[in-house]
Amino acid sequence: MGTDNQTWVREFILLGLSSDWDTQVSLFVLFSITYLLTVLGNFLIVLLIRLDSRLHTPMYFFLTNLSVVDVSYATSIVPQMLVHLLAEQKAIPRVSCAAQLFFSLGLGGIEFVLLSVMAYDRYVAVCDPLRYSVIMHGGLCTRLAATSWASGSVNSLMQTAITFQLPMCTNKCIDHISCELLAVVRLACVDTSSNEIAIMVSSIVLLMTPFCLVLLSYVQIISSILKIQSTEGRKKAFQTCASHLTVVVLCYGMAIVTYIQPRSGPSVLQGKLISLFYAILTPMLNPMIYSVRNKEVKGAWQKLLGKLSGFTSKLAI
Repeated sequence: MGTDNQTWVREFILLGLSSDWDTQVSLFVLFSITYLLTVLGNFLIVLLIRLDSRLHTPMYFFLTNLSVVDVSYATSIVPQMLVHLLAEQKAIPRVSCAAQLFFSLGLGGIEFVLLSVMAYDRYVAVCDPLRYSVIMHGGLCTRLAATSWASGSVNSLMQTAITFQLPMCTNKCIDHISCELLAVVRLACVDTSSNEIAIMVSSIVLLMTPFCLVLLSYVQIISSILKIQSTEGRKKAFQTCASHLTVVVLCYGMAIVTYIQPRSGPSVLQGKLISLFYAILTPMLNPMIYSVRNKEVKGAWQKLLGKLSGFTSKLAI
């Protein structure tokens, strides 16, 4: 076998979730609805934050970034997956596969760092409320958001470049729903131990470090909440963090299982389900969590709906 044939595989085959036609049609309908809800939910959250001046705070600035990341992440995976569910040939060009890996991996990393930034924001809000506006000024918020985007993008660029320099075997079938990092690495014809170590190291830097910062922030937050004398005060302080904490649990849990121990990680089916969880459920649930569990967002929705109702009534007259 020639080196060129090994290295420059022109396209890959994504095996997806199922080869049964009826199952694929059912999944297409389900995932299409979920994707539309994801796009609509996050778009409405961003629009609401833009329209309501009461939400022009650091917390909602970061939430806007999170919504953009969620929609972008879902878009990097779901549309291609929907096409493949109805297509006989489930091939994806090498360049498209590399692009998908870069964007999905990068956006995932951005989200992890962004969640740690949001945890710091909540820490300042609860533990040092009198200086909150001084500490979390616009310049710092912009730099923190930019750091999140830059760190995720740089890591993804490095991982994608290293992965697609590996010589690929004649087996072009990726047993996954997308061009996921570990699934592509396992197609290589050479020993990938160094690649898996690099994946684990980058996961520690980009996943475990933000996770530890989140834990540290919440240790301080919980300690401060417990010192509050009134029950109402403790409840209000906890509600300030409840939405973010719920999203943190959703996002970090399975990612740690997937990437910290690549060799002894989840099975192929579990890997596919985890990817589906991140690509479909998490981006859809995040705006719902912030809408249902956050009084400020619910108040903004009521205000906006009230304005729309009044405007509609005037038109009817």
